[in-house]
Amino acid sequence: MITDAVLEQGIVRGIVTNEQVTSLRSLARDMAAAAAPEPEDDEKLRFVTGFSDIFVTLGLGLFLGALGYFVKEASGLAAMWLGLAVSAWLLAEFFTRHRRMALPSIVLLVVFAVSVFGAANHLLIQQTAEYIPALFRFLGLPKDRPAMIALTALITCSVVAVHYIRFRIPITIAAGTAALAGTMLALLMAVAPDFAKAQIRTIIFILGIAVFALAMRFDLSDPERVTRRNDIAFWLHLLAAPLIVHPVISQFVGDQLLSQIWTAVAVLAIFVLLGAVAVIIDRRAILVSGLAYAGYAFASIIRQIGLEDQTAPATLLALGAFVLLLSAGWRPVRTALLRLLPAHLAQRLPHPILSAS
Repeated sequence: MITDAVLEQGIVRGIVTNEQVTSLRSLARDMAAAAAPEPEDDEKLRFVTGFSDIFVTLGLGLFLGALGYFVKEASGLAAMWLGLAVSAWLLAEFFTRHRRMALPSIVLLVVFAVSVFGAANHLLIQQTAEYIPALFRFLGLPKDRPAMIALTALITCSVVAVHYIRFRIPITIAAGTAALAGTMLALLMAVAPDFAKAQIRTIIFILGIAVFALAMRFDLSDPERVTRRNDIAFWLHLLAAPLIVHPVISQFVGDQLLSQIWTAVAVLAIFVLLGAVAVIIDRRAILVSGLAYAGYAFASIIRQIGLEDQTAPATLLALGAFVLLLSAGWRPVRTALLRLLPAHLAQRLPHPILSAS
């Protein structure tokens, strides 16, 4: 690139005229504006760093699947879970710590967490049954299935925390949070089963709000979404979304109230409200979690107005149009919604510059 100093020297030496330099600078500005990159995705994620990620993930699936089969045939279920957990850790030492491959790291973490849960559950129930009653009496817990699951989930959460300290995979925070939420839910089922069964939707909703608050803490600490905290927040939002959406909307669906048009409209209204929250925080996970319920409600409305034969295509058309329109107008809609918020709050949200655009 020719600098201003070179152009000024060209004028002094008579190589170019002052008018030519002005024209060149105007041309450079026009070309720079035309070549400006398109706006990047507001929700950047590190899923795949290259096709090698997909290739390695395929290999991991084949290898670990076959390994689990042979170990189970030779030594039993507990050995299979332990073998998969150890193998996932050792493979992560190379593909995660050394190669920094995104998709294989996610797969290995999921395999490790599930294997630890399976191994702990099997060993606690089958291998140490004579010690569990005394332990649970000491803790004041009944020896039943929820209490066993709570202890298993707590062990999984602890081991996953060690995994995160070693490998720093963003999804690990969500995996540990899920295990911790499962621990709390199972403990409540063990201590107060009647209360837990009666208030299961409320409990799940509260857990979802807690996970959402944790996700927002990571989001607000990285408003430009350029650090690992962005990926951590994404996975936490992905975990929180069904925990929030399902208890809120399922009461209309689960109680078969959608035979009345007002309940279907209420479900759609809740979906729109959740969509507004998703746009404001710039996270699409809540919308994705609610799409099935929105489709169910819309289909119910179509049937009730006498278009039963067109229910499926009309529902798919409406949902598809909604997703495409919202995707196309995501930035303008978000700008409009952010302007409705107090300025100090809007400026703390991810990509706050949209609030002033």
